[in-house]
Amino acid sequence: MPKRPTAPETPAARRIKRKILVAITLTAFLPMLVVAYLVYSYALPLLDVQTQERDLPWMLVMLCGTGLLMASGSFMLWDLATSVVRHADSAAGSWPVPKPGTPTPVASPETAAVQQYVQQSDEVDSLMQSFSRMLATIEQQAADVNEYARRLDTAYKDLESTSAQLKEFSFKDEVTGLYNRRFFSIRLEEEVSRYRRFNHPVSVVLLDLDSFKAVNDELGHAAGDETLRAMADILLRQSRGINVICRYGGDEFAVLLVETSKSGARLYADRIRYVLSTWTFAHGRRVTASFGIASLPEDVAPAADELIRAADEALYAAKRAGKNRVSMHEDIGAGPGVRPGA
Repeated sequence: MPKRPTAPETPAARRIKRKILVAITLTAFLPMLVVAYLVYSYALPLLDVQTQERDLPWMLVMLCGTGLLMASGSFMLWDLATSVVRHADSAAGSWPVPKPGTPTPVASPETAAVQQYVQQSDEVDSLMQSFSRMLATIEQQAADVNEYARRLDTAYKDLESTSAQLKEFSFKDEVTGLYNRRFFSIRLEEEVSRYRRFNHPVSVVLLDLDSFKAVNDELGHAAGDETLRAMADILLRQSRGINVICRYGGDEFAVLLVETSKSGARLYADRIRYVLSTWTFAHGRRVTASFGIASLPEDVAPAADELIRAADEALYAAKRAGKNRVSMHEDIGAGPGVRPGA
């Protein structure tokens, strides 16, 4: 029996085979990789409550994309099967049905090969069109997913920026732009805790402007605010970046000197007092300040409230001694108290 000739494989047939492999990959292998990556990179970290709000949107986007890929691949396979069945039925109905009693003509092997080749070419063309439509759909869906991910990332960055700005505003003084008392208390607690672990020195300087009430009463609150801003500028210019400077309340300022011993804090306060004595304010008046210093571990037990209390007592001592001076915690003595701001 002669061997039945086969039609040569055309470029279109090769393309259809490659696209079948793509459909199988989209339906099975690639989504499995994506799901494995999601489980490892997102599902496990979601057990941490602090990272849940940040990673959950990305996990949802990736899961949606995986579902689209699987659905697209499944639809491609379904369309492929439908096209094959449809063209098989069409090919079967295109041949004439012989009448009863009429002998069935026997086609030569060459004629059968030509007919088979023509039928395969028609099927390949139809399948190529189906796969082209499916690929266009997949590309559009992928573009939609990328656009959604881009918008989500932009919204997330805007939310982070807004949150940082709100946090910054809640810790800043409106008049001077320095940190406020709330932020100073938080940082002081952190530095005292660090001292307990590593025994690194910490110092606090409290300073109060002398006779500031007279500036407000005689020149107005605008002049008083300008004086406070000038004082803040002096402190910022004369301090290291790691130091924490805040407006502690009214005309009182607090400086947290990180990694600074008592002797270093004394040099810092003396420098501020000297610069202030030579500073020219817009209203033309001379302004002085009194300073109180307390340090760990020399003065008090390692507690934030104790350190502030010791610095405040030293500030009162400077006021009692005649103002415009620097007082250490050990300088505290008996005598009538003078309230800061007087």
